Amino acid sequence: MSDALLQVTGLHAGYGRAEVLTGLNFAVAKGQVATIIGPNGAGKSTTLNALMAVLPSRGQVRFDGVDLADVTLEERVMLGLALVPEKRELFGTMPVEDNLVLGGFRAMKLRVPNWRGELERVYTLFPRLKERRMQLAGTLSGGERQMLAVGRALMSGPKLLMLDEPSLGLAPLIVREIFRIIEQLRAQGVSILLIEQNARAALEVADHGYVLETGSIALEGPARQLAVDPRVIDTYLGAARKRD
Repeated sequence: MSDALLQVTGLHAGYGRAEVLTGLNFAVAKGQVATIIGPNGAGKSTTLNALMAVLPSRGQVRFDGVDLADVTLEERVMLGLALVPEKRELFGTMPVEDNLVLGGFRAMKLRVPNWRGELERVYTLFPRLKERRMQLAGTLSGGERQMLAVGRALMSGPKLLMLDEPSLGLAPLIVREIFRIIEQLRAQGVSILLIEQNARAALEVADHGYVLETGSIALEGPARQLAVDPRVIDTYLGAARKRD
């Protein structure tokens, strides 16, 4: 992919002797949303952990033209990779706004002018966070915690925002709101890698999709095409979508 921001080739990773990823190939284009869907245990979260150097891996990962072979987790963050993990990992005993300011560490270290101005951008995206800016993060609802986790990642001014199961454990109404925010971010030119079990919602918001099964890509293509692929419908979207 000539306009790839992230290009992954032959990625192998796992836990101890158990190899989970068995030669993964995919890409994320600049300014687009790419999604990886698949069942539990297919290796979706392992993929993100390998990309962030949380797990050791083999294969080639190029990000914005840089080979990440010997690049540490901290250096990858400074290059512009930002991960919103499945468990959100907020500072529960700190107020919402302090969590957001901590997210601006990369921008502060790079001496980005007026990096605190990103707070207003986050508050525009998530008005509820502005209402609760002095509230302790640990007292927020599940949906609000997810909003805060995304907002904190955006504070770093990332080149690529990686989201691990953003809809997990949330009520349907909140899930719709989270995916509406993803659409807004794409409209603003933010590049996103979305890891998601909710295949229907993921394919609706993405530009390109990948189906991950047992450590490798089983299907890929434009998200709209995957959404009508009989194999994807049968396995991930269910009979209701088939009738549609």
